[in-house]
Amino acid sequence: MKIGNQNYQSIWIDESDPAVVRVIDQQKLPFFFEIKDLRSVDDVFNAIENMTVRGAPLIGAAGAFGIYLATLEINSQTNIREHLSNAARYLISCRPTAVNLSWAVNYVIGKLKNEQSSTSLTKTALDAAIEICEMEKENCRQIGKHGLKLIEAISKKKKGSPVNILTHCNAGWLACIDYGTVTAPIYLAHEKGIPVHVWVDETRPRNQGAKLTTYELGQNGIPHTLIPDNSGGHLMQQKHVDIVIVGSDRTTRTGDVANKIGTYLKALAAFDNKIPFYCALPSSSIDFNISDGVKEIIIEERDPDEVTNVTGFSEGKIQSVRICPDDTVAANYGFDITPARLITGLITEKGICRATEKDIIEMFSYKFN
Repeated sequence: MKIGNQNYQSIWIDESDPAVVRVIDQQKLPFFFEIKDLRSVDDVFNAIENMTVRGAPLIGAAGAFGIYLATLEINSQTNIREHLSNAARYLISCRPTAVNLSWAVNYVIGKLKNEQSSTSLTKTALDAAIEICEMEKENCRQIGKHGLKLIEAISKKKKGSPVNILTHCNAGWLACIDYGTVTAPIYLAHEKGIPVHVWVDETRPRNQGAKLTTYELGQNGIPHTLIPDNSGGHLMQQKHVDIVIVGSDRTTRTGDVANKIGTYLKALAAFDNKIPFYCALPSSSIDFNISDGVKEIIIEERDPDEVTNVTGFSEGKIQSVRICPDDTVAANYGFDITPARLITGLITEKGICRATEKDIIEMFSYKFN
């Protein structure tokens, strides 16, 4: 996707130094565009933990590159298997909700099982990490093609009037290496000349919608309006929303979806107003080992300071300002669970299916071979 007139992925290898993984620092957007260099497993861990990189597919790719960097730390005194196993556990531990992280790390580790020399380990790990990036980009492109059909159908029904899409958080190319999950159908519709308009939830407490989704939509010329999180229900009641599309950090095999906190409330409002509610996600976000999202998905609790303070741009720098009394106790749950019964369908790289165990297993039957 574009920033200015230049195309970027949200993670890549430095062309001049393959020992450096480069990422767009999402903590600084939209106020500053900065690229950060990751040179070690610790760098990757910290970048994921502090949300320099965020978004389920991107977290997975970063974890994969973390294993690649771990191979560069091997020397003659290193117990290779122990070192890689420790690096894998360490990386997976930094964000518990998104399944892509453990999936991608374990994918690279699996590729290294039969490699012995540090040179072959490094080459294989790098190839696997790049493969994951290319896989996720293609997944998003296919999600875009399938989701485009939904937007086209609404546009036809509205006789060419703009299709109003409501989304929550940031599931765009910044979160997904390229294209995005939620944004891929929107970008393709825009490229095809279909009028679209996006209602962008601010997505408190970290404001990924306000900071990131508006940024990338603006950079790519997509009409959009930023709204407070609690405006969604009102807009649905007033018939100003045609479809809701959100992302997913982890989806059970029965169709329950873990996504950014507040998604569940949007699903309830959409259900009450008979508005289609879709989740766009690659198969790497599906956890086929669990069936009950509420009981089995670990919900990350983040620093309460994200709730008690708000971060913005003032006097030429990014600043944090407290918005409540000093002794206020705050809770900061990063995600919530939207039950499958509230979801119209899942938009995946394989197609669109209902959020049911039967339909998910049928679409991804190869997972159980």
